[in-house]
Amino acid sequence: MRWTDREWRTGWVLILVGIFLVGTASSSRAQETCSLGGQVPNILQGFEIAPVPLNLIDKNPLLVGVGSYIVNAQGACNDCHTAPSYVPGGDPFLGEPEQINTEGYLQGGRVFGPFIARNLTPCDAAGQPAGLTLEEFITVMRTGADLKDAEFEPPGTPILQVMPWVVYTKMTDCDLQAIYEYLRALPATADCAPRMPN
Repeated sequence: MRWTDREWRTGWVLILVGIFLVGTASSSRAQETCSLGGQVPNILQGFEIAPVPLNLIDKNPLLVGVGSYIVNAQGACNDCHTAPSYVPGGDPFLGEPEQINTEGYLQGGRVFGPFIARNLTPCDAAGQPAGLTLEEFITVMRTGADLKDAEFEPPGTPILQVMPWVVYTKMTDCDLQAIYEYLRALPATADCAPRMPN
């Protein structure tokens, strides 16, 4: 019997998850890890639907999988943070088979009046998503505080105006940590400026 690419990918994810669980079971890190045991289907689906290759080195694969599930199956982050969201011929809203713009995936650049969606990829020297620490990311998601004094934002807007942060305030700390860990696993970009569409 030959395994499909999907079966191989699922097998490797299960192996990684198992190795991670064994490695953390006796360590103090296990106490810091969110309880994700009941989310195995979401973890597997998260890896299945991730549109770009993920860097799992020094990442928690359980959180990465859940984060991908939230970002790609629940949060619709691609709709605002990828410009354009789909490649030509791959727009499901035009009745075409979905094909995400992987070249600009979550690199920002979508224009909403005077506001421009941010680059969410690891984009600084530390490899932090949007150039934010985990604590800063959670603050943004909980309060909508605009921690960046970016040139592309209109002055006098200390609260994010387009980002649906009010919805994300209702998520658990584990959910927000999972989103952050998934964003850390994305391919890095050269800087934190949003990638403007051609």
